[in-house]
Amino acid sequence: MSYHPAITINNVNKVYTNGTVALQDMNLTIGDGEFISLVGPSGCGKSTALRLIAGLGKMNSGTINLGGHQQPELAFVFQEAALMPWANVVENVRLPLKLAGVSPHKSRATVQEALNLVGLAGFERNYPRELSGGMKMRVSIARALVTQPSIMLMDEPFGALDEMTRSKLNSDLLNLWQQKRWTVVFVTHNIYEAVYLSKRVIVMAPRPGRVVADVAIEAPYPRTEEFRTSRLCNDYCREVYALLTQAVTGIAPEAVTVP
Repeated sequence: MSYHPAITINNVNKVYTNGTVALQDMNLTIGDGEFISLVGPSGCGKSTALRLIAGLGKMNSGTINLGGHQQPELAFVFQEAALMPWANVVENVRLPLKLAGVSPHKSRATVQEALNLVGLAGFERNYPRELSGGMKMRVSIARALVTQPSIMLMDEPFGALDEMTRSKLNSDLLNLWQQKRWTVVFVTHNIYEAVYLSKRVIVMAPRPGRVVADVAIEAPYPRTEEFRTSRLCNDYCREVYALLTQAVTGIAPEAVTVP
């Protein structure tokens, strides 16, 4: 199969006004339909890279190209669900279409499809205060889905959830990705989550923020609980952990033991 880049990051540098070098000479190519995760300690530029891809900030130098000659539809899912407390689930999900001038009548089917996809059918009239943390994040994902994106940018969306809820949403997200075939860039601090979800795990290091390793996860999809607890998954987690430790501390991977 031919390889079509969806996102190409070329020699991107980002320096904040206080002198912090958020990104230095970042180079990364992400193929159409790939699911990749960015992992690294706080301050390594993961979220900065995501925001630059989304056009939510300006780089000092370098280029970011999306989708060749066609401008793709982007969706961004943040760490916080950021729902409107005075609006019910339907109105929260419909917000991007409302802002685009689409009438409630024309958007009804699209909103309902998004809610069905994330398992929220039956909760259309509920308000955020009536939802669990996991359900709020499902609403946030549904809100991204209604724009019918080709690129999904996700900044630690499950970081605040308990492990059981996080595991369930990881599996549901993979099922959605296999249906929709978005290009996904997923930021996380959780190595196990990154390995379970991704085709590639991009390891980043701080001071300055940069890519130090690109680990291909050679495991077939769909991925099940069996893969999550397998020797292969654990081996990949050890590899990513060792590379991350080396990037932060300078200790060679062969000297690192996973706790």
